[in-house]
Amino acid sequence: MAVTTIKATESAKLLALSFVVGLCAGGAAVVLLKGISLLQGLLRGPLFVYPAVGMLLSLLLLRYVVKDNIGHGVTKVLLAVSRNESRIKAHNMWSSLLTSVLTIGLGGSVGAEAPIVYTGAAFGSNIGRRAHLSYKGITVLLGCGAAGAIAGIFKAPLAGILFTLEILLFNISMSSMMPLLISTLTATVVSYVCMGPSSIFPCTLTDFSLTNLPWYMLLGLCCGGVSIYFTRFTLWLEDIISRTIRSPWIRWIVCAAGLTVLVWLLPPLFGEGYGTVIDLLNGKETGILLLVLVLLLKVIAMTFTNSGGGVGGTFGPTLFEGAILGFIVARSLNLAGAGLPESNFVMVGMAGLMAGVMQAPMTAIFLIAEITGGYDLLLPLILCATTSYGITRTKEKYSIYTKRIARNGDLLTHDSDQAVMTLLQTRDLVRDKYPRLRDEDSLADISAVVAESTVAVFPVLNSDGHFCGILEMDDIRKHIFDQDNLSGMKVRDLMHAPVDIVFEDEKMDSVMAKFDRTDVWRLPVLTREGIYLGFISKSRILAAYREELKLITTED
Repeated sequence: MAVTTIKATESAKLLALSFVVGLCAGGAAVVLLKGISLLQGLLRGPLFVYPAVGMLLSLLLLRYVVKDNIGHGVTKVLLAVSRNESRIKAHNMWSSLLTSVLTIGLGGSVGAEAPIVYTGAAFGSNIGRRAHLSYKGITVLLGCGAAGAIAGIFKAPLAGILFTLEILLFNISMSSMMPLLISTLTATVVSYVCMGPSSIFPCTLTDFSLTNLPWYMLLGLCCGGVSIYFTRFTLWLEDIISRTIRSPWIRWIVCAAGLTVLVWLLPPLFGEGYGTVIDLLNGKETGILLLVLVLLLKVIAMTFTNSGGGVGGTFGPTLFEGAILGFIVARSLNLAGAGLPESNFVMVGMAGLMAGVMQAPMTAIFLIAEITGGYDLLLPLILCATTSYGITRTKEKYSIYTKRIARNGDLLTHDSDQAVMTLLQTRDLVRDKYPRLRDEDSLADISAVVAESTVAVFPVLNSDGHFCGILEMDDIRKHIFDQDNLSGMKVRDLMHAPVDIVFEDEKMDSVMAKFDRTDVWRLPVLTREGIYLGFISKSRILAAYREELKLITTED
């Protein structure tokens, strides 16, 4: 009865708090959009000089005020869920918002969506913690904040929910859908009230024709190829810059200079580039060669912005490049006499590239349909997005958000078993109930400890506290009755090395592999410096596994 009451109380709290989180996320989205628009409206003179200033201001704020790394917001949210009990620092409720306004408002070639997702998730996490919710409750509110942020910035509630389900919360139960619905609806209403009903990408679409389906599939194939290029080149270039340029100030100089040149040569690279997308959707003439260069170089401009101190995401650039690719494909085919509606291909291209880069086809399909009012093109959207996603998955198992953290074993997945193993942390399962022996002790010295203990194994340490080996009861038993030799026989003479050891920060998959390989019931746990911490047992892991599995899969 008590457990049922607690669950009912938390469920009621979640419904009320999801409304509050939706208000905060929607309000943050409005502030972000208005802040960027206001700042860009104040700019005068040649625009290519401003991105470097925005990057520098963001860098100064991060170094001397925030004192934290807040880039790659969606990836940071994923890490918070898998490795930090869904806890996000309180400053992220404003720091990501402010620095992205400065970065994008002054022309940084990145998107505002990842920072606003981080902001919304931070609201959900901190509100959940203040309300003393469980890990699952905090995680649901974190998802509500992220979903509300997407819904607020695009006025697309369904896309907000799908974004959270596909990318962030892999094991959310159906009973948690109600808070997500409340949050996204609330955020969308806030955005409508403050920003008006107009779409972020106003356009006029042409009626869909079945005869064009093969060309939409061709667009999907192109989107898949460009998605692989986008993901691999972005991560490779970021790694190169971070490894070769250690100083943040020199990195800013190099990246700012590179971005300034790119924006000077190719003005569409200034800011998010949504103005160019709107032009393409509404038939404004643009040179195809210029757009090919923009398509190839946007990745570099985006990476320079983020690596040089700016704060922004890949979500916006994905939409931007997808729109350009859709136009290039349609215009190229039209030059050959195909007679295709270019605005339709621009819209469908956005969904195709998003499905490939983010590996979230449902989010891509319904986001583009919602923000453009293009539900009449649902079939081409599905065909293009599915094709792009399928092509990308043949070469890239993970999305641009998850590739790095998947390598480190920190990614939750839709596989409940794998998700639980990711959430379990070795250091939390260590038990230190085993009496510690010194290697220089004699059997006479330890006889009292052994007699009073109920354990079957003892850790042996040296005088510095470093682990030397283990001593088992079977090792002692055959000598314990030889009273004449107890004082002369040392622990070091009887101890032996364990079949394996575990490190406190080791991934649970690796720990379980060691148990399977050695076929033992417990293993010693050490720090990387060799300091003994305790033992971890297979039974304790299985008990924690069962509890965690119930936590993430049980309906409220």
